[in-house]
Amino acid sequence: MVAIERVVRWLIQSKIERIPAQEGVISWLRLFLRALGQPLSLFIWVYGIYAALSPLFRHFRSPEGVNLVHSVAQKAAEIGGTMAFVWFAFRLVSVLDERLKRWAAGTPSTLDDLLVPLLGKTLRIFIVIVGGLIILQNLTGVQIGPLLASLGIGGLAVALAAKESIANFFGTLTILFDKPFQVGERIVMDNYDGVVEDVGFRSTRIRLLTGHLVTIPNEKIVNSGLENIGRRPYIRWLTNIGITYDTPPEKAAKAVQIIQTILENHEGMNADFPPRVYFNGFNDWSLNIMVIVWYHPPNYWDYQAWLQKTCLEIMQAFKAEGIEFAFPTRTVYLANDDKRQLKLQMLNPEGRSDPLKAMRSDGLPGA
Repeated sequence: MVAIERVVRWLIQSKIERIPAQEGVISWLRLFLRALGQPLSLFIWVYGIYAALSPLFRHFRSPEGVNLVHSVAQKAAEIGGTMAFVWFAFRLVSVLDERLKRWAAGTPSTLDDLLVPLLGKTLRIFIVIVGGLIILQNLTGVQIGPLLASLGIGGLAVALAAKESIANFFGTLTILFDKPFQVGERIVMDNYDGVVEDVGFRSTRIRLLTGHLVTIPNEKIVNSGLENIGRRPYIRWLTNIGITYDTPPEKAAKAVQIIQTILENHEGMNADFPPRVYFNGFNDWSLNIMVIVWYHPPNYWDYQAWLQKTCLEIMQAFKAEGIEFAFPTRTVYLANDDKRQLKLQMLNPEGRSDPLKAMRSDGLPGA
């Protein structure tokens, strides 16, 4: 038995060494043989010992024909064989998990790094549960199928009680397969704005811009509108520059030209997204110049540095040209000023003008 076990292990190891290793290629035969080695040794030992002791079992047979020792040994061998099979399946998942982790590390998606451990844990739990049920059936002789069917009502009650957890689990699967975001990307959802740190079985953890860590159920994430800021191709600057109403038309046109010159071929420009500058309206207290710029790539702090430099250049150029920025103001025009003289005239009963009757007795103009 020992010799057989050693020969089998040697054959498996020799076969593994003869399989050529290729970079980036997963050899499924190599995975299978690595997982098979130790569980197969256990299987050989269990049934080898059982076979070696079988001739002795007939001495323990009772006059009634019952052989309790043989029955116990047979059950033990069956349980050992089942454990060897479960161990093989468990090792196969572990070896496969390691290979898939290497594959995920070479992909650009960070969610693949989370998907591989999730699949591995799920498969291991399933294998352990199935193996435990088979061993329980061998020990007790109770048929598991009818037992599971009889627990249908109880399982339904448990499912209803755990419906939120189940919904969150399926939300996790939706996130992993649909990939609306990656770990490390900034997202905005409802009132939360932050960077994704982790996606778990039940929830996703987001580090807010305030530094706080918030945990959001995955079911809520997949059922809510989500804005992925981390995947924007550019940062858009949309602003309105107001100049005073006493600016003459030629100066207003000069202001537009100044802004266009400053923004022409700026550092974040893409040829498909040139800046747009237009004098497009009359506000309550200003002449409005609309400015739209697309900054590439969407590096926030580089964009802020460029924006500061651009705004200072616009201020200096406007000052040199004598163009004033508008601010909220209100102009009040009084009657009887130089442009709006009032002429008060009264007619007497004969229809002729009578300036004396245009004055009241107190010296004020009459009604």
